Amino acid sequence: MRSVELFIAMSLDGYIADADGGVDWLSSQEADEAAEAGGEDAYAQFIKDVDTVVMGWKTYHQIVTELSPEQWVYDGLTSYVVTHRKEASTENILFTGEDPCTLIRRLTREAGKTIWICGGASIVRPLLQENLIDRFSISVIPTILGSGIRLFEEVGKEVKLRFVKSESSGGVLTLTYERRT
Repeated sequence: MRSVELFIAMSLDGYIADADGGVDWLSSQEADEAAEAGGEDAYAQFIKDVDTVVMGWKTYHQIVTELSPEQWVYDGLTSYVVTHRKEASTENILFTGEDPCTLIRRLTREAGKTIWICGGASIVRPLLQENLIDRFSISVIPTILGSGIRLFEEVGKEVKLRFVKSESSGGVLTLTYERRT
């Protein structure tokens, strides 16, 4: 069975986007310096074992309109965009109205590598409620936003995790946990 991993960045105070949904704050001077140094960061290590990306419409829209409008950043991976919009799928970008939990249950039964939950909070919440995320890799950006879109809204239950490792690169701390059964 394939594993499901949430790999995402958040501010020190737990937000994945500012109050307007923006993510400009994700680029910090320290993170830029680490990339220039040529070291392999947590993302570079993580993406080697991924072949499927799952995200919501807002995350998809932000990628194609703001973050990388010229080129799809997950080229070579199969990307599922959970939305109620009727968009035309491509070979590697599949738009689906399927419930996130149903989608993940189906994908985990198929052959493949790790399934990456890319965002956002509306996808993460139901998956947490149904215990469908196996691993959590959270990169903490050294910024306090003060308000915005929280990574973990009220889930309605306790989710127990086991610490796996921590890595630091350029002032960004990546914490990795696994779900306890």
